[in-house]
Amino acid sequence: MSEMTAFCGVRCGNCLTYIATKNDDDAKRKEIADNWSKKFNGDFKPEQINCAGCKSDSGPLFFYCSMCEIKTCGQKKGVETCAHCDEYGCETLERFLGLSPENRQMLEALRKSL
Repeated sequence: MSEMTAFCGVRCGNCLTYIATKNDDDAKRKEIADNWSKKFNGDFKPEQINCAGCKSDSGPLFFYCSMCEIKTCGQKKGVETCAHCDEYGCETLERFLGLSPENRQMLEALRKSL
């Protein structure tokens, strides 16, 4: 699996959607969609569970990522990840990291290594 890290700190190689896409696993897509629909009180469809990573030049993008403020900002600023940004810890990122402490840990580790 790739060691690609999304702008927000998601390690793509550990992401269930990324793994299901790389393995072209329709059963896993359905399982993820069902679990996320329950967990997030939403209506996820298996066909939405596709992603080659938000930094990929080709391949599918998880439907939410097409409207992600963090991804848009990172691309605009040309940073590798938010950890590389001079405005690290901005309000947009902090809202996301409040929901995802593992991504905060990843970005903090990246910042320390810079």
